[in-house]
Amino acid sequence: MSGAGVDPGTEPDPGSVTGLGAILLVGGRARRMDGAVKPLLSVGGAPLLTRALRALAHAGADPVVAVGPRLDESDVVWVREDPPFGGPVAAIAAALAHGALAATEWVLVLAGDLVHPEAVVRRLLAAPRTAEYDGVVFRAGEQPQWLAALYRVGSLRAALAELDAPEGVPCRALLGGLALHRILDEDGCTGDIDTPEDLDRARADAQMEEIS
Repeated sequence: MSGAGVDPGTEPDPGSVTGLGAILLVGGRARRMDGAVKPLLSVGGAPLLTRALRALAHAGADPVVAVGPRLDESDVVWVREDPPFGGPVAAIAAALAHGALAATEWVLVLAGDLVHPEAVVRRLLAAPRTAEYDGVVFRAGEQPQWLAALYRVGSLRAALAELDAPEGVPCRALLGGLALHRILDEDGCTGDIDTPEDLDRARADAQMEEIS
């Protein structure tokens, strides 16, 4: 989905979230984009990476751990999954292994190629969080958007401890057993850039939003 008409908001409301950090996954191969560094692609006048970091800063997420090759001089913690390109679960494991998140209670986990990170973050933080839930995740149709989510760090660590090794493990194997509050993505706000066509649509939508 293109996400046309998504209202990104300006200042995502952290609500009652305390000890909020973030994991930003920026190390994929982008095979369908001929190996492009997707987080550095520009949409609406700014790289996707910049848009994501801006949304996280507005939400008060600190620390932010970016997993992948260092892409710029942003004031975040940069780590690399082992082995490189080991998949999103390996990336989450690498981020949590870093001491920066040791005292963090909640962590936003975002793909680095989201087109509307402001809207994603704002809606995740506005969702109800009770003791019965391990986190909040978007749902597009019947498909959970594991990398557009808010998780309890303790729940992620416990789930990782159940794995033999994180390399190549699908997100469902790590996260599917968690008790998650699910938000229906009704307007495509979790849209990302997987293909050149996705990029063209995102840029066209951003241009239309500027005109309107």
